[in-house]
Amino acid sequence: MKKNLTDSDPRETQEWVDALDSLIREEGVERADFILTRVLDKARRLGVDSPLTTTDYVNTIAAEDEIAYPGDLDLEERIDAFIRWNAMAMVVRASYSAPEVQGHISTFASSAILYEVGLLHFFKSVDDPSHGDCVYVQGHSAPGIYAFAYLMGRLSARQLDHFRQEIGGEGVSSYPHPWLMPDFWQFPTVSMGLGPIQGIYQARFLKYLQNRGLQNTDGRKVWVFCGDGEMDEPESVGALQIAQKEKLDNLIFVINCNLQRLDGPVRGNSKIIQELESHFRGVGFNIIKVIWSSEWDELFARDSEGLLRQRVMEMIDGDYQLFQAKDGAVARQV
Repeated sequence: MKKNLTDSDPRETQEWVDALDSLIREEGVERADFILTRVLDKARRLGVDSPLTTTDYVNTIAAEDEIAYPGDLDLEERIDAFIRWNAMAMVVRASYSAPEVQGHISTFASSAILYEVGLLHFFKSVDDPSHGDCVYVQGHSAPGIYAFAYLMGRLSARQLDHFRQEIGGEGVSSYPHPWLMPDFWQFPTVSMGLGPIQGIYQARFLKYLQNRGLQNTDGRKVWVFCGDGEMDEPESVGALQIAQKEKLDNLIFVINCNLQRLDGPVRGNSKIIQELESHFRGVGFNIIKVIWSSEWDELFARDSEGLLRQRVMEMIDGDYQLFQAKDGAVARQV
């Protein structure tokens, strides 16, 4: 940690300390904690080193700091609805002819908007002067990527009807598999944890090419999509410190926290989002949390005493899952 051993303005420093004393005396420790958290979080986003390992259970970018969305929200919401429906319909239709065929609908349903925004506004294709981004798609999200490709005309309805039945060349593979579909997938990712560790070494290799003058990779990004349950795998977290050591600012992890894993709820002590934030922040990542939709902005804005913010911090993942299954009366008792 950096330490400034000299105080260039002791008077100003004392004014800040006195202000904190006054705040605690007049409004209490909880209010002081709230304000310090907001100030330190803002400092971190402005590039100032912060000792925080976690921030409040709210969106990292405050509503007043958001920039105007670059796309057509109404149109993109319609596209998103089509893609979600096609992904679900593809899995169901394929199971008619092969009852053993299943899919992982919840994985894509909970991350559809992440992929759509990436595909429409962020990911660079191989035709880009940078030679394109490297995108490690979460393996269980494959149905949604196929549904998007169908909407673009890249895949036919017959191919989708043969989801996970690619023998004979008519179908599409169960998961991202460049050997089976070389013109479609970049990387294999479905072995849990394979995508994250591949992505880290891919980002490192791009830096290697750049630093040795072998190829200009300055504009290329490595996007790693994975789930909160997948982060339990040792391969998912075992090489994260390489990102810190090698200063891999070309690496972006997108973790879809839907609180589900293949064999039950995601394991966590309280909030998996907070725990992952602490883990990634501890190895030097810049964290952006997106938890609440824009419909919540007005509620948080009206929360003048910080009670809503305090309540969402107190509740754990199990509480939120309970609220999804029960009515409001049960929620009010928790």
